[in-house]
Amino acid sequence: MAIPRPSRPSAFLADFKAFLTGDQRHKVPFAILAMLMPCIIIAGFYKDSLLAKPQKRMIYVQYYKPDRTDEEIRKQNIADQKVLDAAREERRKQYQRLADRLGIDTKN
Repeated sequence: MAIPRPSRPSAFLADFKAFLTGDQRHKVPFAILAMLMPCIIIAGFYKDSLLAKPQKRMIYVQYYKPDRTDEEIRKQNIADQKVLDAAREERRKQYQRLADRLGIDTKN
């Protein structure tokens, strides 16, 4: 297959002028639409790339005494686990209420 020769800008402008002034005026709106759609798609990708970057998050670390005993560590772990279990149970109850409202049977 032969590669077509590059065309001159003047040839393009002459063809475009003939297209616009021709007697097939019904093709002009479709030509405008055909040129507009890629522009809209490219503009959408460009706008999407400009979305706000994630902000830096500050993470706080709890400081523990270096001379803690194993018993203190166990007590703290048990207390932390109780808080975690309570949060999980509350979340489970929220999902159960949602399932009850939607009529989903969750009892297997």
